[in-house]
Amino acid sequence: MQMYSFRDANIRKTWALFVLFLLVIIGVGWVFSYIWQSPVILYIAVAFSIVMNITAYWKSDSIALSLSRAKEADQTEYRELYRIVDNLCISQGMPSPRVFIIDDKSENAFAAGRNPSHAVIALTTGIIDVLDRSELEGVIAHELSHIKNYDTLLSTAAVVLVGFLSIASDIFLRSMWFRGNDRRNGGGGILMLVGIVLAILAPLAGVLMQLAISRKREYLADASGALMTRYPEGLASALQKIALSPPMRNARTATAHLFFANPFKKDTANPAKNSFLAGLFMTHPPIQARIAKLREM
Repeated sequence: MQMYSFRDANIRKTWALFVLFLLVIIGVGWVFSYIWQSPVILYIAVAFSIVMNITAYWKSDSIALSLSRAKEADQTEYRELYRIVDNLCISQGMPSPRVFIIDDKSENAFAAGRNPSHAVIALTTGIIDVLDRSELEGVIAHELSHIKNYDTLLSTAAVVLVGFLSIASDIFLRSMWFRGNDRRNGGGGILMLVGIVLAILAPLAGVLMQLAISRKREYLADASGALMTRYPEGLASALQKIALSPPMRNARTATAHLFFANPFKKDTANPAKNSFLAGLFMTHPPIQARIAKLREM
């Protein structure tokens, strides 16, 4: 029952985030349109936010797979992989996601999709080659937990918000080089200052929110995955091996938080080496912290 409450909470948070996204974009668009005295900017911002929300909801899995250069796994070549996925899904009463392969020696995986009926799991060739069956089962259970708890939809909503705020910020700050402030009253100057501060701080706030969501979800998926397999040590052992793997060749900032472990392989293995500020910008919790929590189960 607790897992159902987590799932329902994630669905509520996702829709709340979509609404917040729409309101933030309308607010940013209004500020920029007032500064430049162009209502068209507000109309464009609203239209673009609606399109981005729809795209994020319906095409999040396709976008993530394309950015990661993943290809659908051949059912004959990866028969054992499909068997693991199907067995875990049957035990949870959930539909089996489509399975994709990323040609990369790094050991990693991710899940994406708007709901369990429209979900995908992608694994690198490295993780398939290095992990044994119980370890691979633990990683797959972790990713299935993301799908079951609707983490994938929540994470995608955060990505869209951060991406749009970054684009809006860049456009506004660049426009400052080509156009001066025509406001002749003090209020106009103050509003211009507010616009500059908003353009600088909004993307940063969005990124911190996105990363905080990601870190919290990883701990929950670890616990859910361990309960799914009834063998926490399998997932803990997989994390130990993954901590030593090289970074991914095609790692991207936009999708880094979706992966099982940080694809850039910055120091997430040893929490003692991370300052408080560095910890704020980590896409994943420290690996040793994740292992410790699993072995406490």
